[in-house]
Order: sequence, then C-alpha cells, then structure tokens
Amino acid sequence: MDDYLKQTPYSDPGDLDHGDLGPGGLPRDPGELARVVRDLIIHRGEGQLFGYTIPEQRLHEDAESRYVREILRILRERGDGPLTRRRAPEERFVGTCRDFSLLHCSLLRATGTPARPRCGFAGYFEKGFHGDHWVTEYRLPDGSWRLADAQTHHEYDLPFDPMDVPRDQFLVAGDAWRMCRAEGADPDSFGLGGSDRLKGLWFVRGNVVRDLAALNGVELLPWDGWGPQFLGRAPLTDADLAAADAVAAARGEDDWRRLYRDPRLTVPARLTSYTPYLGDREVTLAEG
Repeated sequence: MDDYLKQTPYSDPGDLDHGDLGPGGLPRDPGELARVVRDLIIHRGEGQLFGYTIPEQRLHEDAESRYVREILRILRERGDGPLTRRRAPEERFVGTCRDFSLLHCSLLRATGTPARPRCGFAGYFEKGFHGDHWVTEYRLPDGSWRLADAQTHHEYDLPFDPMDVPRDQFLVAGDAWRMCRAEGADPDSFGLGGSDRLKGLWFVRGNVVRDLAALNGVELLPWDGWGPQFLGRAPLTDADLAAADAVAAARGEDDWRRLYRDPRLTVPARLTSYTPYLGDREVTLAEG
C-alpha cells in the first residue's frame, strides 16, 4: 500500500457513518473534496471575508485540535447533516491553513487518493512576501504529484487553479530554505504575514522540520516545536543549519525517511506547543 494512502493518528477520521456522508457518500474527485473542506472550515483570519465575528473562545481554541477526529467532533456539535453540506460560518470549525490541508488529506486518503500535507510558504496572499502556509500534495493516476490549496478552492480570486498550485507560487519549506541559504533570498521575506517578529531564517527552518515530519506521518500544528530555536529565542546552531541543509537537498521518500531518523529532526513524543493565544504548553503526542 502507498504510505500516503494510509491514515495517520492525525488524519484518521474514525468511523464516517451515514450521517456524516449523506446519501451519495463522499465524492472521490480531489477538487470536489477540496470544495467540501472549504465549506466546513473558516480560517480564523477570515471573519471579515465572511462578514462574521468569530467568538473569542473558538478563535483561541478550535485550531488547537490537532487530530481530524476532534475537528469532526466539533463540526457535529455545531450542525447537523452530512459533511458535504455547505456550512454557515457559525457552524464551521475555526482553523488555520494546516487544518484545511489535513482534513483534505484525510478525505483524499479515505476515498483512495494518496495525499500528504506540505508546509511551506505562499507568495499569493501578500505581494513581495512569502507567507507561512500549508497545502495538500496529492498523487495523480500517472504517479506524479500536484499541489492543491483547499482554503482557496473558492472565496478567493487567484490567477491559477487552486487544485494545481504552481510550485513557484507555493514553496515547500525545503525550497524556501535553499533560496535563503544558497540563492540570495531575503529570509525576512518569509514568515507570518502582518508580524514584524515572526519571520526570518529561524522561521523557515521551523517549517523545514515540520514539513519533514508531515512527510513522515507526523502532521504537527504550525506552532509546535522543541527547543528555543523554534520561536527565534535562540540562534540556530551549526548543527541546525546542517540538518536543514540536508532536508532541503533531499530528493524523495527514501531520503525523507532516512533524514527523519536523525535525532535533530525526529519529532519527540513530548514537545512544546507555542500557542498564539493560550501560551506555551507541553503536549504529549498520540503514538503512531
């Protein structure tokens, strides 16, 4: 079985019963599944886009749900009907780009399409800046891989098909790292849009590590880390730089699996979640 067809502890939707799916079940087409996901989640920065004031508790707490089962539980509590029904904003899960990507991957895997979340940087939200972002990468029948952005499937006006995001518009984290380290790109043009502090080479390195983890079935929250380097609270060491260089140079699944065995890059069972609203929290992850 293709490794990316298997659910992980993070993407596993549990038992999708008849009430979840509706009479026709889930569609199998990746674009239709992206539509489903777009209509179930509101990004916590999209309140104005939908003319909706997101309740503070949901704004702070929903996106701390690191497992798809939790996302689906919250959706069931907020509205009846199948997943394929478009939700009003108040019935949606309040998430981040990572949640759009993870839920899309979960539904793709459940319907027979290999998929994996990718962590990196998008150049299509703010001109001249590469914003922290997650998308889905899914396998086509011919074996090639394509990037898709479920968050922008609709509601956004983009100059390309969100189901085929150009790789110069979304940079997987390793490509962004290589641009900064070897091609003269300004590290301060990579980070969290609208923040003067959350940007720079340390930020890119954090996404390199999170992307490698996702490629190995550990789909972290965007603010998970272990060690002060993950929040720019300590300078990157020579070992940190060398490990990220190696990830950026990797060229496929064998390399990703080998690198993930490096203790500098392996996600520990217990880590720190530097939550934006709730403060730093120690978290024990589910076992694979």
